[in-house]
Amino acid sequence: MEKTTYNTLEEIRLRCEQLSSDIDREGDKIAELWSDIFKKQESSTKGEYVASLIANSVTAIDAFLLVRKLIKNYGSVLSFFREGEKSRKRR
Repeated sequence: MEKTTYNTLEEIRLRCEQLSSDIDREGDKIAELWSDIFKKQESSTKGEYVASLIANSVTAIDAFLLVRKLIKNYGSVLSFFREGEKSRKRR
């Protein structure tokens, strides 16, 4: 980062205003991107609706199978994250 020296209070005020406007501009970009992440996308056709339904179903089934596998191998899902002798012996 470049080191800048300021000779007057006016230069400091101008730099402060510039930084403030830059922060506001970047804040607006972040807010726009954040809203795009959580914006519900409308399915325009039945085909897109069915594809979305299948994709969500596959994700749910995958999560269920992962939890089932963890429970089968480690006795519970939480013991997978615990540290200590008990969880190490099971592995």
